[in-house]
Parts: sequence; structure tokens; C-alpha cells
Amino acid sequence: MDLHEAALLVIAGLGAGIVNAVAGGGSLITFPALIAAGLAPVPANVTNSIAVSPGYVASVLGSRADLPRGRVRALVPTAAVGSIAGCALLLATPARAFELVVPFLVLGATAVLAFQDRLRRLVGHPRDLSPRRQALALQAMVALGSLYGGYFGAALGVMFVAVLALVLDEPLVRVTAVKNVLSAVTGVTTVVVFALFGPVDWVAVAVLAPAAMLGGYAGARLARRLPSAVLKGVIVAFGTAVGVVLLIRAFS
Repeated sequence: MDLHEAALLVIAGLGAGIVNAVAGGGSLITFPALIAAGLAPVPANVTNSIAVSPGYVASVLGSRADLPRGRVRALVPTAAVGSIAGCALLLATPARAFELVVPFLVLGATAVLAFQDRLRRLVGHPRDLSPRRQALALQAMVALGSLYGGYFGAALGVMFVAVLALVLDEPLVRVTAVKNVLSAVTGVTTVVVFALFGPVDWVAVAVLAPAAMLGGYAGARLARRLPSAVLKGVIVAFGTAVGVVLLIRAFS
């Protein structure tokens, strides 16, 4: 890796950390950067998953004041198990079929968030759900989101915010804080699995990870200052952009 490639990865890591904390989808910045630095797609995906994980942890520190802690503790084991399953899926199966599905998952999650109020009128507002039904819905959504995160991870934050906002009766800034924790759990889990079994480029990780941490902390502090409507608009806009780019990439 030469100096220009290292500089590219530092800039990509900073940008991805900020984007992941505010909206999710920072992997769309770092993954192409790793490809540009000379990595093949699968090693780039595995290396990217490890490198951006410290940024998720930093995002948790930046948004910890907004966490509903009791609820989060119940979701952490589900996120860890789902992430392990996603990692296993990546390492054991061909990527092409899932690559074709990923854009539609991202766009679908973005649409869920964009039309959250209308969907709530159809399925019921979170405050009208029984505690048991809400708990089951949360666990199911987190399991699916973390499965996706272990496999690919781009726009993971968008997906988590979309499904959590649908079933949690919380301000969006608190939903974003929960998203940060679940993304961090998914990230740490992928670090362990891919470090043991994946084709990781550790030089690229050493360059990307510190930048992603700095960006993640700064992004989380920024997200706390944004009004809910603005934060929602940013997430929907970025989620749409990520989905469209992934769709073009999958069918090009």
C-alpha cells in the first residue's frame, strides 16, 4: 500500500464513521475505497467489516446519554447470534444471489422509515402493542438486521433505524442510539468471526479503523443536535442513495 492509497483509506474511514453514526451506510464509502486500494471483493468486504467496527463503538460512546438501557440489554444477544449466522452465510455460500437481494432490502428499509406514520396506522402504533407483541417484533427485526449486517453490512444503520422506529415508541434520537449499540454488537461479532476465518488485510484495517473511530464519535455528537425531522430526512436520503448505487452495481 502506497501513501496515496493510505490517504484514500483515512479519508474514507472518517467519512464512513460520520455517516454510520448519523444515518448508516458508511460501508458504501469504505468498500469501494478498499477495492480502489487493490483488494479483491471478498477480502475487501471482510476487511471493511472489521475496519469500520471501531467506529460503531465510538458512536455508542457519543450517543450513550440517549440510550434506553434496559431495552438494549435484551436485544444484544439476538444481535450477536444473528451476526454470527450472517458471517457464516458469507463464508459458506456464493455471494451473487445475495448481492441481487441486498439493494431491495436497503430500499425497502428506507421506504419503511419514510412512510413510518402510514405503516403505523396499518399495523398499529407501538404504544398500542402489548408488551409481549412488541418484544417479539423487536427481537425478530433485530435478528434479521444483524443477519444482514454479518453478511454484508452496507446501510445496516438505515435498516436498524427503519425497523426500530416502526416498533419503538421513542424519539428518533433515542432510536438512533439503540441502532448504534446494535451496529456495534454486529461489528464486534464480525471482527471475531472474520479475524478467525476470513481473508483479512490487516494493514488496511490498521489504516481505516482509527479514522472510523474518530468519525463515529463526531457523527454521534452531530446526530444528537439534529431535529428529528432533519435526522429522518438525512437517513431516508442516504438510504435511498445507497440502495440505488447497490442496485446499479448488482445489475451492471
